[in-house]
Amino acid sequence: MKRARAFLWSTVVLLICGGLVACAGAGANLAANTPTVPRPPTTPPTTATSPSPPSRSTPTPWSLPLVTSWQWQLSAPPTASQLLSVHMYDVDGFGAPASLVTAMHAQNTQAVCYIDAGTSENWRPDAGSFPAAVLGANNGWPGERWLDIRQLSILGPIMTARFQMCKDKGFDAVEPDNVDGYSNNTGFPLAAQDQLTYNQWIAQTVHSLGLSVALKNDVDQVGDLLSSFDFVIDEQCFEFSECDQLLPFINANKAVFEVEYNLDPRQFCPQAKAMNFNSLKKDLALDATRTACR
Repeated sequence: MKRARAFLWSTVVLLICGGLVACAGAGANLAANTPTVPRPPTTPPTTATSPSPPSRSTPTPWSLPLVTSWQWQLSAPPTASQLLSVHMYDVDGFGAPASLVTAMHAQNTQAVCYIDAGTSENWRPDAGSFPAAVLGANNGWPGERWLDIRQLSILGPIMTARFQMCKDKGFDAVEPDNVDGYSNNTGFPLAAQDQLTYNQWIAQTVHSLGLSVALKNDVDQVGDLLSSFDFVIDEQCFEFSECDQLLPFINANKAVFEVEYNLDPRQFCPQAKAMNFNSLKKDLALDATRTACR
C-alpha cells in the first residue's frame, strides 16, 4: 500500500465509485496514510504456532512468462462475452463465478483471484468470522479495517478458506492484497518481521493448493520475499520512483505487473517496456478501462 496517495485520493475514489462497496474493496491498496481511528479493544497477540498449510501433494504452480498481456478488473467482473484477448485476467475472487474462470480457460487466459488478506471488508460473506480482537484501524475505505496479522491462529483458517475458494472456482493464482500493513497506521504495533512471517505463510499456503501467488506492492521487502512469490503486482512505481525495487523479480525471471493511475502512458510506457514490465494505465475504479504499454 502506498504511503502518500491515500489521504488525497480517498474522497476522489469515493466519488468515482459512487458508493459501490466492490470498488472500495478493489482499491483498498490506495489508502495508506489516512488518519487512524481509535484502536478497538484487543486481546494480546497469540503466540501459538502458525497453522500449517493444508496437507496434500503440491502440484507445480502456474509459471508466468515475463511478457504477459493482462487485464485487472476488480470493480465488477466481466461477462464471458466481454473478455479481452489477453493472457491473464485478475478479478475479484468472491465476485467472479466459476463459469467465468472456465470461459477464461477456454480462450487460453489464466485467471488470478483477488483476495484481501490484510484488511477485513464488512460486505464479504465471511466478514463475521473476524473477531473484534483482530480488527484495527480503518484503512480509509468504507467498511475496511486492518487486521492484526500476528494472530495467525485466528486469521489462518479464514484465509485458507478463501484460498481454497479460489482453487475450487478453478483459478490459477491468488493476488493477496494489503500485505504491507506494517508500514501503515493499522492500530497495531506491527513490525517488519510480523509482515514477513505473514506473507511467507500466505505464499506457502497458496502453493500448497497448487496455485501461484503474487506479491502485492510491499516493495521494501522484495529482497526477503522474492523466493516465496511467483510474480509481483505493483501500483504506481513510476509515480513514486520505486520501480528499481521490482527489478529482482525480472532478474529472477518472474513477471512484473504494474499499474499507473495518474501518469499519462507517454510518461511511463517507454521506461516500462525497457524494464520488461507489463504496465497498464487504469482508472482508480479498476473497471474495464485499460491502456496497455505493450
